[in-house]
Amino acid sequence: MRLARRAFLGALAPLMTLGAAGARENGAGLEYRDGFLRWPDGSARAAVGRAGVSAHKQEGDGATPAGSFPLVSAFYRADRMPAPRTGLPLRALSPADGWVDDPPDRNYNRLVSLPYPAHAEPMWLDDAVYDLLVVIGYNMTPVVPGAGSAIFLHVARPDFSPTAGCIAIEKNALVRLMPRLGPASAITISG
Repeated sequence: MRLARRAFLGALAPLMTLGAAGARENGAGLEYRDGFLRWPDGSARAAVGRAGVSAHKQEGDGATPAGSFPLVSAFYRADRMPAPRTGLPLRALSPADGWVDDPPDRNYNRLVSLPYPAHAEPMWLDDAVYDLLVVIGYNMTPVVPGAGSAIFLHVARPDFSPTAGCIAIEKNALVRLMPRLGPASAITISG
């Protein structure tokens, strides 16, 4: 387990942290409940998984996991937007980035480079959904095969259609939220 955690943290090593003017040292606490994401000085309409919020999340069930989780890092599309200011580790996505969603694979629920021998969700999308995303630390320490993967806070589709299990808000709201996020930021998700 320790070796897998080291490999994951090593994959995040290229991430950089951009200091945010006015960012809280510890980072903001977020809460999703009843169709809204809330933080101490704001809120935004939010979409969740097509199966709603579940305390028993499983891979591919379309549910958003219930509970409290750290916000781990962030990614953005440098070809579509400037780097947002944030206290989270931040890295520009590349066309080769993927996130493993194949439970038996040793890198399940981890960032990998594509092509990859197991199934991995591409992170470089044609639509704007992953133009900016925050990794929610669900099922990461330890990783439980089949308990769910690739749970992010990302950009919502214009119609706020359900996600595959992530939380999604309007892009401008996410950009405005980023400077409030830091190393101690967490999210609490409830139905």
